[in-house]
Amino acid sequence: MEPILVTGAAGGSQGGTGRTVAESLLRAGLPVRAFVHSDDARAAELKDLGAEVVRGDLREITSVLPAVQGVRSAYFTYPVTAGMLDATAVFAAAARESGMRRVVAVSQLGSAHNAGTPHMRRHWVAEQVLDRAEIGAVHLRAAVFFENLRVAIGDSGVLALPLGSPDTVLPLIAADDVAGVGTGVLRTDGPVDSVLWLAGEIMTVGAAAAHFGVPYVHVDPEEWAETAISRYRDPVAVEHLTQLWTMFAAIGSGHELFRVTESIKQYTGRPPITLRDYLSRT
Repeated sequence: MEPILVTGAAGGSQGGTGRTVAESLLRAGLPVRAFVHSDDARAAELKDLGAEVVRGDLREITSVLPAVQGVRSAYFTYPVTAGMLDATAVFAAAARESGMRRVVAVSQLGSAHNAGTPHMRRHWVAEQVLDRAEIGAVHLRAAVFFENLRVAIGDSGVLALPLGSPDTVLPLIAADDVAGVGTGVLRTDGPVDSVLWLAGEIMTVGAAAAHFGVPYVHVDPEEWAETAISRYRDPVAVEHLTQLWTMFAAIGSGHELFRVTESIKQYTGRPPITLRDYLSRT
């Protein structure tokens, strides 16, 4: 049986969907080729679970070409940091060369050429690159992960974000639901829509803070960016998040994309995970 390639398989601090997809596929008895950046303890755990682990840099064609050999389907995700478009172009070229037939790629809910943040616009460009490679790309346009709010709170005891009013509405989703849809699509033999919008719960930032048991406080965007750099340690992530929060503040009470989507139940077989459910499990 051909292996399924999973990038980002080691996991990360803000969702780690690649790790969840890899583990889910392995539990289902499917062969997984796990692409990791570092051969560390997390990679060793994947090996113990039965994955074939390959180490490399997604921006480097000499790393990616060997990883895609003999692969017909893949899960592609890249962290919010510099190099996403480079990695996408390299992966698209390698996947086309190998004859890949399905690539499930993580994108963002409002991905568009005129989206409200530079990184969302880059995601739209990445979608075009994957589509033009003719590798069966399916784009998971995901809402804000619950995990993003947990990271924003940290150990401060307050949800301090540049979101304006506590009545500002957020589209939210559990990372496990994104991974669940990704796994479901990879296990689907028939046709799949090329774009799947994924949102599991819509609520105000004030209500979200209450679920976490902390107060919500609005902060100036520049002030938030200055303090966030020590937490995220990545200027691209801070740039994106600062503009994302201020975009939601400008939208205010909602947008046509702010709705719970059927794709989660369709591909996971269960209703979306609510924020209350997420917090009870973590």
